[in-house]
Amino acid sequence: MANLTTNPADKERFVCIYPAYINSKKTLAEGRRIASDKAVENPTCGEIRDVLTAAGANVLVENKMYSREWNRDVLFRGRVRVQLKKEDGTPCLEKFSSRKDLMFYAAEMIPKLKTRTQKAGTGDQGTQQGEGGKKGKKKKK
Repeated sequence: MANLTTNPADKERFVCIYPAYINSKKTLAEGRRIASDKAVENPTCGEIRDVLTAAGANVLVENKMYSREWNRDVLFRGRVRVQLKKEDGTPCLEKFSSRKDLMFYAAEMIPKLKTRTQKAGTGDQGTQQGEGGKKGKKKKK
């Protein structure tokens, strides 16, 4: 720890957010940091990056694994680093004064992403088509 700088604007001093922190499917023991009713289902590193970048935060993405994540799949990889404070110690954005504020904001905004709303719409259509196909097969037998 002796080599860490005290300058909050250095990249090493940005706060880290793993997708597991805001995943409603995880338990507290598995790494969730916010309440499950405020969390989002299976967020990705890219979604967190997109939401926080759109809010105006300085964001970096790293190819790191969360230590409590048992699944080593590429889908679960990634860590987002976000700058909370400027060099003088004041917050970069007033709405993000703490790490929890970042997590709550990301969990609130991810379900509103276009990719999330389109996935939900196509998923419903796919199940309806699948059910229709199953009924047709039963009649042919």
